[in-house]
Amino acid sequence: MPLGQAHKITDVCLLVEDIERTVDFYVNKLGFKLRRKAEGFADFYNEGLTLAAWELDHINAHCGVSNKRAPAGAHKACVAMQLDDAADIDRLYDELSARGVPFYGAPADYVWNARCVYFTDPDDTLWELYAWIGEGPGDYHEEFKPAE
Repeated sequence: MPLGQAHKITDVCLLVEDIERTVDFYVNKLGFKLRRKAEGFADFYNEGLTLAAWELDHINAHCGVSNKRAPAGAHKACVAMQLDDAADIDRLYDELSARGVPFYGAPADYVWNARCVYFTDPDDTLWELYAWIGEGPGDYHEEFKPAE
């Protein structure tokens, strides 16, 4: 069975420039609970998925992966969080805005049947909060056929 079907995604690790700044944002602005913190690394409790952060220079020193920085404002990933109700989107927008979370705009209803709002963390990781509305996501995908 292919990897993408045999195993669920268990962790998302954001590659960040400053672990202290990242921990401060995720704990004090978004309300995550810190699970572990070590030099250049932290992870947070979340239901069903581990959200981690690893400093670029630290992962580079230990694993040899690139520590090249993207220009400010360049998004490298989008982390999405599904909420139960569209009203929760508006409530969290108000609450997080008051904490200084930088949003791209007010919540809106989109053509994919979701109410969404978007913000970034200090390393420009894009976040989406969404809740299905109306008929929800539907089944609008086409069958993928690999190239021969």
